[in-house]
Amino acid sequence: MLGRAPKKSDNASLRSWPEKREIYDHHGEETLKEGIAEVGGRDDGGEDVVHSLKVSLEDLYLGTSKKHSLTWNVICSMCNGKGSKSGESIKCGVCQGSGMKVSKRQLGPSMIQQMQRPCNECKGSGETIRDKDRCPQCKGEKDVPENKVLEVIVEKGMQNGQKITFPVTGDIVFVLQQKEHPEFKRKGDDLFVEHTLSLTEALCGFQFVLTHLDGRQLLIKSNPGEVVKPDSFKAINDEGMPMYQRSFMKGKLYAHFAVDFPDSLTPDQVKAMGTILLRPLSQLTDMELDECKETTLHDVNIE
Repeated sequence: MLGRAPKKSDNASLRSWPEKREIYDHHGEETLKEGIAEVGGRDDGGEDVVHSLKVSLEDLYLGTSKKHSLTWNVICSMCNGKGSKSGESIKCGVCQGSGMKVSKRQLGPSMIQQMQRPCNECKGSGETIRDKDRCPQCKGEKDVPENKVLEVIVEKGMQNGQKITFPVTGDIVFVLQQKEHPEFKRKGDDLFVEHTLSLTEALCGFQFVLTHLDGRQLLIKSNPGEVVKPDSFKAINDEGMPMYQRSFMKGKLYAHFAVDFPDSLTPDQVKAMGTILLRPLSQLTDMELDECKETTLHDVNIE
């Protein structure tokens, strides 16, 4: 069960930054170090603590698990959350048991500002504990820090921004943040890859090897006699992302082609175009071909 966080800190910066102090008081030092993306209330009295969890596209494709260390406070077992050995407390003498302290400030002639803030002596509880009666385990704080290591299971096909929740008094929520991949882009269950063809390859055919997210080698090649236009897409079925909770099904892998045109041609180059266009198709060795899975490209219309 989650309790309250320690109300005292040796970290001077927490005293100077109210926002950090609030996070520390509610969720502990380790949570402050990890960084909280969002804190929201819950009807059951607990609070949701939201962490961002960075994952690679390979993690989302293959699935993975990540361990996350957290510190939160639990009710002291020695005093059952009373904070005292006797189980008793006394009314705070500073706020007279109200838990709030009222301060006034003169703003100008006949203008007085009155402000309320939690009492520093009792931390807003309205109660204090005699020094001799303080619980030896929690020192009167009523709760003690506890370390937990959570194993976060990232399933195949999960999406950027998807939440993984650990239900406790206040849920601990991990929000997946996908890191940008240098080669693949994801849209839903589909993957996109960019590839630039030379003018010869666009007119006479091409083949190249693409290393997939799981390390497999895919042989990508054009159909005989096919001309590839600039800014065209080709699709490879069942080579996209695995679908969440249906990982045996996959989306499509789209290849987006650009064609590298020369900026200009000299008269001699224009005369030699016929020879240039008859340049032989780039060849792969038998060993390279044996390690590849041959794929089929399909015409698609992406708007």
